[in-house]
Amino acid sequence: MIFAHDTEASMAAAVELVNSAEEPDTMTETAQLADFFVRHGYTGVRSGDERELDRVRALRPVLRELLTSDRDTAVELVNDILAEHRAVPRLVRHDDLDYHIHAVPPEAPLPVRIAVETAMAMIDLIRADELSRLAVCADDNCAGIVLDLSRNRSRRYCSTACGNRNAVAAYRARKK
Repeated sequence: MIFAHDTEASMAAAVELVNSAEEPDTMTETAQLADFFVRHGYTGVRSGDERELDRVRALRPVLRELLTSDRDTAVELVNDILAEHRAVPRLVRHDDLDYHIHAVPPEAPLPVRIAVETAMAMIDLIRADELSRLAVCADDNCAGIVLDLSRNRSRRYCSTACGNRNAVAAYRARKK
């Protein structure tokens, strides 16, 4: 593990959320948001209604900008998010998770929790000067975000589909 569990989990959730805006959009129904909530281990309240879905969907371009920014811009964006939501970091332990950081209360709206948890995770990447762990997919026809937590920093594609598509294209090009 390169970063603390909560950092890696928050970054993976943010990348998946941002990438859900790529065609085909995979965050169009409240059931998809409910699956996302469970899959990424979010805790706290959630309304599960269309308004919450719309607010989470509206967060995607904000997070894309944050995840694709240079270091100085990322610092400004992180500081803005934390100030806007009056984030106050505290250590908590719940469920089967050991101590980790929460910076907003569990009753904060889900979009706020997502934004703040992403900003808190970005602090670790910025402080470690590891923003190179985030990139845009190497597939020329994809704008997905790649989170590369591999030791050798070899991840180039946002998904197996993009990696396979490029491998097949390279294979076909070699066979010509």
